[in-house]
Amino acid sequence: MSQNLDPRHYDVIRGPVITEKATMLSEHNKVVFKVAKTATKPQIKAAVEKLFDVKVKSVNTLVTEGKVKVFRGRLGQRSDVKKAVVTLEEGHSIDVTTGL
Repeated sequence: MSQNLDPRHYDVIRGPVITEKATMLSEHNKVVFKVAKTATKPQIKAAVEKLFDVKVKSVNTLVTEGKVKVFRGRLGQRSDVKKAVVTLEEGHSIDVTTGL
């Protein structure tokens, strides 16, 4: 492990998003993560660089608002989710199928 690994990096990056769309993005050197709602782009960049030992080119974020759904006749609300699409520099890659 790296000497200056901050435990707060684990609070910023919640986990990878593994969907068809995210897999298609990985062919273009991009990785998608679920992140904390309060996380900023510089925090996300620092966390990914430290945790995975890669160089980040850019970070784009989006917030998916929770839908109102009906479950067994009762109304419920899904949680809001913030995602980060992290573009890596050429020659760097992250294998999200393995754990940290």
